[in-house]
Amino acid sequence: MDQTAPISVQPERSRPTIAVLAFGGILMAVMQTVVVPLLPDLPRLTGSSPGAVSWMVTATLLAGAVLTPVLGRAGDMYGKRRVLMAALALMTVGSVLCALSSDIGVLIAARALQGAAAAVVPLSISILRDELPPERRGSAVALMSSTVGIGAALGLPLAALVVQYADWHTMFWLTSALGAAGVTAVWWAVRESPVREPGRFDALGALGLAVGLTCLLLGVSQGGQWGWTSGRILGLFLAALVVLALWWWQQLRTRQPLVDLRLAWHPRVGLSHVAALLTGFAFYANSLVTAQLVQAPKATGYGLGLSIVATGLCLLPGGVTMLLFSPLSARISAARGPRVTLALGAAVIACGYAVRIADSRDLWMIILGATVVATGTTLAYSALPTLILRAVPAGQTASANGVNVLMRTIGQATSSAAVAAVLVHHTSPVGGAPVPTLHGYLLAFAMAAAVALAASAAALSIPGDAPGDGPRSAPGGTRGARDQAMEGA
Repeated sequence: MDQTAPISVQPERSRPTIAVLAFGGILMAVMQTVVVPLLPDLPRLTGSSPGAVSWMVTATLLAGAVLTPVLGRAGDMYGKRRVLMAALALMTVGSVLCALSSDIGVLIAARALQGAAAAVVPLSISILRDELPPERRGSAVALMSSTVGIGAALGLPLAALVVQYADWHTMFWLTSALGAAGVTAVWWAVRESPVREPGRFDALGALGLAVGLTCLLLGVSQGGQWGWTSGRILGLFLAALVVLALWWWQQLRTRQPLVDLRLAWHPRVGLSHVAALLTGFAFYANSLVTAQLVQAPKATGYGLGLSIVATGLCLLPGGVTMLLFSPLSARISAARGPRVTLALGAAVIACGYAVRIADSRDLWMIILGATVVATGTTLAYSALPTLILRAVPAGQTASANGVNVLMRTIGQATSSAAVAAVLVHHTSPVGGAPVPTLHGYLLAFAMAAAVALAASAAALSIPGDAPGDGPRSAPGGTRGARDQAMEGA
């Protein structure tokens, strides 16, 4: 039986299912961005240091990176709907804790719980593959992928408005209510997928991946503050190298591994992961740099001195564009294959940065460049899960997409560190404080554009992308499915 085909799809239920899953994806992105407007004021509000407050972002990043592949694998084994509801519930519990407390320790732990929501998109994409007919699957997956940008574009101005006109805890009460609504909606509208890959969960592999990724991402995210050549950072990178090497060895020798590395090593899957990492790097620089640039004081000669609310509104057209262009991405993938869509999207991202390099002083040009980058991100992010769905057996779609999202996360973390390093080395004093120069921002744009072109090249090197040529799932567990996938590829 071809498990890539929908199983007893009920047409009348497919439409609310798509809407509910998309709502979950938007909610996840909103939850990740709502804390950003609070960061400057949180040291005063919580009585803690700026360094401690920064862990409210770092904790979510680390937890999301670790839990995404773990929850993806759990979804393939125990049921995607069940694990999706658990991820949304953890996110909601974290939001309630943030609403109830002003203690920085509790807030950091709560934000770590919210990191579980990073698994919402790969789990939802896997559900869509199992539940929808092929003619609807492409557009639904494209919409699901674009929810990341849509939610981020909506979350920033929404949070800024709440913070400006209400107590900051109100924002978390609001997201708690939305989270509870999301869990309820999934319970009501999404049925459990019958596609499973039963077996024994690789707890040792999950532990090894958690320790290795924590060391790696902690080193990347804190390198700028602790010093890239400090003993702590070098020790973290060394620990990450040793632990991940041992984890790799263990995964290759486990009958039912957490991540099927032999399948991931195949060019169709591996190059998709490489492209995801590079695209994540290129995309994230847009949000980081745009927000800082438009808020820079006018005394710099290039800054616009905008408020955080106005900054969020500058990014809003990009979110709307992602929503509008997701159907186009699906059409291009259907006609030319997702490999072409991914390459085109990465090239459009590079063009967006070219616009930013040409003019980063006029507001309309800044918005135009940011929107072009968002358009390219829509095309690229919509194509990535389609590539994965065509390249892996049906029983491994959630875990494989979880790894792909993990690669995007690593790319974003690396982008954050790289952009910070560039801007720190190109500053000038304004009002007695060092402020990044326009030249520093332009260098960051050029760096992101170069990475986007590398992502386009990686996409074009992915072999075998004819529509409908994806491998078929096979009985016999992970290895049987993997071997047949290799033959199909």
